[in-house]
Amino acid sequence: MGPNNSNKAAKAYDVIIIGAGATGAGTARDCSMRGLKTLLVERLDFTAGATGRNHGLLHSGARYAVTDGESATECIKENMILRRIARHCVEETGGLFVTLPEDDLEYQKLFVDSCRAAGIQADVIDPKEAIAIEPAVNHKIIGAVKVPDGAVDPFRLTTANVIDAQRHGADVLTYHEMVDFLRDGKTVTGVKLRDARTGEEKTFESRLVINAGGIWGHAIAAKAGITINMFPAKGALLIFGHRVNNIVINRCRKPADADILVPGDTISLIGTTSSRVPYDSVDNMEVTQEEVDVLLREGIKIAPSLAYTRILRAYAGVRPLIASDNDPSGRSISRGIVCLDHAKRDGVEGFITISGGKLMTYRLMAEWATDMACKKLGVDAKCRTAELPLPGSEPEAPKNTAKHHIIELSTEQLALEGRHGTLAEEIPHDINDDALVCECENVSVGEIKYAIDKLHVNNLVNLRRRTRLGMGTCQGSICACRASAIMARAFGQAAAISDLESFVNERWKGMMPVAWGQTLVEANFSAWIYEGVCGLGNNSTDKIISDK
Repeated sequence: MGPNNSNKAAKAYDVIIIGAGATGAGTARDCSMRGLKTLLVERLDFTAGATGRNHGLLHSGARYAVTDGESATECIKENMILRRIARHCVEETGGLFVTLPEDDLEYQKLFVDSCRAAGIQADVIDPKEAIAIEPAVNHKIIGAVKVPDGAVDPFRLTTANVIDAQRHGADVLTYHEMVDFLRDGKTVTGVKLRDARTGEEKTFESRLVINAGGIWGHAIAAKAGITINMFPAKGALLIFGHRVNNIVINRCRKPADADILVPGDTISLIGTTSSRVPYDSVDNMEVTQEEVDVLLREGIKIAPSLAYTRILRAYAGVRPLIASDNDPSGRSISRGIVCLDHAKRDGVEGFITISGGKLMTYRLMAEWATDMACKKLGVDAKCRTAELPLPGSEPEAPKNTAKHHIIELSTEQLALEGRHGTLAEEIPHDINDDALVCECENVSVGEIKYAIDKLHVNNLVNLRRRTRLGMGTCQGSICACRASAIMARAFGQAAAISDLESFVNERWKGMMPVAWGQTLVEANFSAWIYEGVCGLGNNSTDKIISDK
């Protein structure tokens, strides 16, 4: 699944891409489709950064229409493209922008005019109609606008891009950190990587290196002596235990804290906050009690039922913004795409940075970076990523129509097709493989085997990102142990036990900021089960809960 790592027979590449979030994976797909020999490198796992820590909103662009028209136009164009090429990653929920009694109704006209100027369909509807189509919304709203928002799963979207990049010849390395550049004078000629699991250092040569490291792009560029003024803007979110709403609900006002409620898979989530954080803290984002209070207080104004809906967890990500002013929150900084040719900007040849933007524009960002790469490498090849479907979203053959009729599918089969689309046909099925490991998210033994074999899974966190195991109501309390037994067969018992302990603690980290009432009782019970019954030994979960 990866390149030949022997330095004696090191493979030379046209392009090495650093960072396997959506942008890096999309760039690897585009580069490989245009015939470039491509290596995608990630220091951790796919979607470990901002890609896997956002609200999963399929932006119509309406949120940015008033404040950032260029980004709004990019969003609506990419929104429509993703509906075509990534249908198994997208849920076309529709969206509402609602005005609460405390908001200025005059803003609605400016909002609608700005949307239409950006090419976004925005239809003013009666508040009673909005309540009828989305009963969860606050019934006191005084204004409502329909927009083409939706939900997108960033995990399966990124995985699909990685799969397609590999199909077109790209190599992929996870858990390999870029520690230095190879240089010939002022020209970058490759990278030195460190294997996080073995500590071994390896070198790979290339004609060009693309920095797609998101907020970590600042540190990557610094290794080449280049300064990129990144603005670390932290955003916190809350996940609720079931789908409160089926349509995306937004506050119709200038972007502010806790003004989007997004339904996704089995849950709903409210987000986000925005605050500047020190750059040296971006690897350890923790949600504060103040952020939880803000999200819950403001979220209840949008959907009052959130006041008595169980909160599963809190989490935070860091937006990869390029700073252009002294805005303390980062909200006025454009979400526009920044593509830097460091030969022109800094006198360092063979090096490009792609940053800014957002999940919604990942494909366009990849296109810009690959266009620049092709121009620098003298390659004449057009981008085809907007037309060709991603793996999993190909049109199904007519012969499968009857077999896949929704009435004949089990809940487990529907879950598999929802997560993997047409790739679900590759998942093994028999009486043992169809047994459920995670009831909350309908993850089967066969799906776990498939993820280990095909999707770069070698620990439970990887597995969570590929299958949603542990993301449901129990937060892994029941299914993690079962999954660990399957992982043990692939990677050994000792590694599986250590991995299980790490996974349980990773789940607890997100539960801790919202650990009150029944959630705290369940967390203590889970810690007791895992330490007392499963014998995890020195399990820090119990200590953390005691400290709480």
